[in-house]
Amino acid sequence: MSEVNQALHRIAKGAGIVFAGTIISMFFGFLSKVIMVRFLSRAEYGVFNLALTILSIALMIVTMGFPYSLPREIAFYIERKPSRIGSLISTALIIVLMTSLTATALLVLGSSHIANVFNEGKLVYAFNVISFALPISALINCFIAISRGFGRVREQVYFQKLLYPLLWFLLIGIGALAKKIDFYYVFIVYLVAQAVTFFALVIDVFKLGLFKLGSINLKLGKELIRFSLPLMLSDIAGFVMTWTDTLMLGYYKTSEVVGLYNSATPIARLIFRLSDSVAFLYTPLVSQFYVRGKINEMKRTYQILTKWIFLLTLPLFSVMFLFPEVTINFLFGAKYVSASQALRILALGFTFYTLLGLNGWSLIVIGESDFVMVSNLVSAVFNVILNAFLIPLYGMNGAAMATAVSYFVATVFRSFWLYKKTKIHPFTWNYVKPLVISFVLLGLIQSLHLRVSNIWNAILALVIFLAVYFFLVLLSKSIDKEDVELLLAIERRLGIDLGMIKKVLKRFV
Repeated sequence: MSEVNQALHRIAKGAGIVFAGTIISMFFGFLSKVIMVRFLSRAEYGVFNLALTILSIALMIVTMGFPYSLPREIAFYIERKPSRIGSLISTALIIVLMTSLTATALLVLGSSHIANVFNEGKLVYAFNVISFALPISALINCFIAISRGFGRVREQVYFQKLLYPLLWFLLIGIGALAKKIDFYYVFIVYLVAQAVTFFALVIDVFKLGLFKLGSINLKLGKELIRFSLPLMLSDIAGFVMTWTDTLMLGYYKTSEVVGLYNSATPIARLIFRLSDSVAFLYTPLVSQFYVRGKINEMKRTYQILTKWIFLLTLPLFSVMFLFPEVTINFLFGAKYVSASQALRILALGFTFYTLLGLNGWSLIVIGESDFVMVSNLVSAVFNVILNAFLIPLYGMNGAAMATAVSYFVATVFRSFWLYKKTKIHPFTWNYVKPLVISFVLLGLIQSLHLRVSNIWNAILALVIFLAVYFFLVLLSKSIDKEDVELLLAIERRLGIDLGMIKKVLKRFV
């Protein structure tokens, strides 16, 4: 098996596990929110979310981009200087521990000032408790980034995706059964759930002997910070991109419009979940190709993964784009259906963002963290300007257009730079053909103005569409040998016979 196929199989396997863990995490997170909403007042629930938002911003700052840079750096050191990995890990952990403890002290000491800014006295108690979760969360993120650098998904899935949301749900559920859930209880159990997750993760990592700590190396620390800081700023810009439309809708319109719009955004953002799962092992594995100068192998991996991401997200995009009213009605109820056009616009923008592949992660691999930062900052500023112009004219649809166009600009910008530096692009004929087929079919179905009354009719229409689509993909011979190799690997893994499918595919490869 070629190196490209080996990398693709590992990425595909890891993506499947991470994606499954993400869905489970979302499920327990949703249940926990439902319980909290029932027991807390709207004001208290708002304070909890505000405190978490501020904590999330602090977390981005204290980790300084390490969760994005460490997987790449560890993969590089494995190839070039394996003896220095222990020092790299120890240095990174000490830096994050120091920054997070400093930020914790500042949050606790400044809690009254933060409460005054938001005119919310209860934030004082919130930060006096939740701030102590900051160093814990920061170290959890670093441990997971380190394990990711070794090409592992186990630590993230077991501890961040399963253990923590399950603990959080159980503690909230126990409080609900005992009828002891109140404003104070929620913050305490949040801290407890984070602490238990951290100690379980640390015990497991050192029990397995995943890595050994080394001496602190200031030179390594400076190099890591220099490479990582642009990624931290990129993360902050991404955070701005995520929340600008909501905040500016609140400024120009009403809270009701904000509520409507926020029924569409979480649905549309599901499109990112799969590509994020694929990216988890992409960075460390492709870094090994890059450090050995195997750009062709890196390019081929990029192209095949881009096609897989598109094919796997197509059903999700199709139901959002073709039947947005039914989708929103099924998930949020009839009173949110007026956000259907915003959902369609967002789904189109987010799907285009994934069509050009994992360009941002590839730029990190080749050391272009500065450019990733610039592209994110430009897109964030562009997003603010577009929102200011479009929201007064078109309301939530204007916010959706601003977000979609901003993501379009970001991904084109990155893809251009990646091609300029490496000549890597996703457009093989076996990728272009499915793209053309999909958009022609979607356009034809949209022109029919089908009236679908419920989600089950929408699913039936989607099944028919996908059946026709995949038949045309086979007919156009858009199957790569790597696709067949992956199918054979799945067959071996599951111990099932896919003889009929293999016979069909062999005719069209």
